[in-house]
Amino acid sequence: MDGILIVDKPQGMTSHDVIDFIRRRFGIKKAGHAGTLDPMATGVLVVLIGKYTKSSQAFSADDKEYEAVMTLGGRSDTGDAWGKVVSSGMSVDFPKEQIEAAFAKYLGEIKQMPPMYSAVKVNGRKLYELARKGLTVETKPRTIHIKELKLSDISIPKISFRLTCSKGTYVRQLCVDIGEDLGCGGYLSELERTRSGKFTIDSAISVDDLKDLKAADLAKKVLL
Repeated sequence: MDGILIVDKPQGMTSHDVIDFIRRRFGIKKAGHAGTLDPMATGVLVVLIGKYTKSSQAFSADDKEYEAVMTLGGRSDTGDAWGKVVSSGMSVDFPKEQIEAAFAKYLGEIKQMPPMYSAVKVNGRKLYELARKGLTVETKPRTIHIKELKLSDISIPKISFRLTCSKGTYVRQLCVDIGEDLGCGGYLSELERTRSGKFTIDSAISVDDLKDLKAADLAKKVLL
């Protein structure tokens, strides 16, 4: 079987977990994904099957769209709610205009420092492997492009927003940076990828539905 399967990744599974499940459930030998999602994140995971695995880099390079929620007033060692969160003890009662200005700073082409809890490699080692051992290494900022960054709701300490961005953008780090700019700390508390390239959440199938799907019917869900 050759094609593309759009999966709505649930919380708690890694992107690799999803690929492993599909391989075992449907007896597929060659499968991979285009663009990793953190275990905390949900949403569009582009699964490449058969000969389409050769196009992984091309699909991974597509722009991504997310809906996210950040929490002000705390710092996390991983940059998200699944890490060790410590309250900053700072006031987060900011006027709307100040929050809007903090977000506007990150619209367009910017330099972003990859977080220590990431799959970025330094000297052949993934940063998260070093971070789990309590080690830190010097990293270099990477150029990313945030094409759209819009606030959806401000319900302090929560801020909901939507963004469209280039490959390699860490939404966790964006929340951390905005929190530091405001002086109170911040971390990512919810994240859903709603689009990857031309593939949207509306066309995605859940893992629970895949569990109930017969192997013979999988071909009907696979795109060419």
